[in-house]
Amino acid sequence: MSNQEEIWQLVDDKKDEYIKFSDRVFDTPEILYKEFKSVSEHTQMLQKEGFKITEGICDMPTAVMGEYGKSGPVIAVLGEFDALPGLSQQAGVVEHKPIKNSENGHGCGHNLLGAASLLAATAIKDWLKKNNIQARIIYYGCPAEEGGAAKTYMSRDGWFDDIDTAICWHPATFNSVNKPISLANSRIDFTFTGKAAHAATAPHLGRSALDAVELMNIGVNYMREHMPDSARVHYAYMDAGGNAANVVQAKVTIRHLIRASNLTELRSLVERVYKISDGAALMTETSVEKKVYSGVSNLLGNEPLEQIMQNEFEKIGPVIFDKKDKEFANKIRSTLTESDILDSFQRIGIKAPLDMPLCDFVAPLNSVSSGGIGSTDVGDVSWVVPTVQARVATCAVGTPFHTWQTVAQGKAPAAHKGMVHAAKVMASTACAVINDPKKLNEVKEAFKKQIKKNPYHCPIPNGVKPPIIKNE
Repeated sequence: MSNQEEIWQLVDDKKDEYIKFSDRVFDTPEILYKEFKSVSEHTQMLQKEGFKITEGICDMPTAVMGEYGKSGPVIAVLGEFDALPGLSQQAGVVEHKPIKNSENGHGCGHNLLGAASLLAATAIKDWLKKNNIQARIIYYGCPAEEGGAAKTYMSRDGWFDDIDTAICWHPATFNSVNKPISLANSRIDFTFTGKAAHAATAPHLGRSALDAVELMNIGVNYMREHMPDSARVHYAYMDAGGNAANVVQAKVTIRHLIRASNLTELRSLVERVYKISDGAALMTETSVEKKVYSGVSNLLGNEPLEQIMQNEFEKIGPVIFDKKDKEFANKIRSTLTESDILDSFQRIGIKAPLDMPLCDFVAPLNSVSSGGIGSTDVGDVSWVVPTVQARVATCAVGTPFHTWQTVAQGKAPAAHKGMVHAAKVMASTACAVINDPKKLNEVKEAFKKQIKKNPYHCPIPNGVKPPIIKNE
């Protein structure tokens, strides 16, 4: 039996248990830094599998780490388990049907992500033990990927410093080694403070924080024409100053999310937005406080490591779906637009076949990426340690993520098959790295060359703490 076949079998040996585990996390969707039930599930599973457990890593109550092994190459597997707000949805139905008394939903498939990553880490652990191989495997259960940037804080504070290679994955509509393309971003809260007054009898005595925010937004809007095409700026009112229109709003907070293709561009844009906020405060005779909420770096690729994962992906091939999987996928696709479907494979630079219900191929490594680009805190890990990420088909071609359609497929047999497949790809990639010191050295040398040219500068300043929400 080859190493690949052996590690795949070790994954299959425990897949049923981990499918149930994934479904339990799906049933208790929790958002950033509130994932207490989800992390408890992960901790219990780590304990059952015999990992050495460290809870509350990086001073985050919903972060956990499991370790096995004492010497040799150190391989990290990254997991996530946070959900998204406003995406409550029943599983297995082909219509928008929120669950009563529930607000959140796994609209990015992180119930699958964490379960597959822990299954991969467990299979690697079992393989090391069975073959008496010296290596360390570490599973990181990371909270708050959706806006909370937990991995950025962890990277800044040294939690990945002794890792040789980090491996992870993400649910997708396609099968591929992830293109190392993402946007760096910074979430910053701007709080304007003015002076309250009666809006009718004494408006001249007031200084409106709401006016200041509106002027800031106008300034940022004008900036959009004069920034790189790949850059983005979004915003949301955190506190609009109250609901009394007859009161001059004295205090207003707005959050701006600034994205750029790399950290250098990001720092420049942040400084420009800071100047705009200062100008808005000057014009309205208010004051402004700027507070970084979170931030992430752009992904840093590693060609030798990506090639290793591509080789392993091609050996196992695409996820195998059956007739029922395709029938359900087609029902989901009936709720989508042709644009949704055409957009599905933009990430891998392949035109989506309009009649393909589920992806049945592995994309080549050299395909050209196009389409929209998001952000991830995996980016910061990639600046600290060589990192590779798989994308594995878990849902119908055309499914837009962060939608009810994604949630509806989160417990489907197709999602479970993709999850198990992802575990096999990650586990066999780890085995390939552990078994070949020469390849591992190539991975590490490529990383050193990149970092030497452009050292890591964390987008979250020292002293800024994660926005932890205490368990209620």
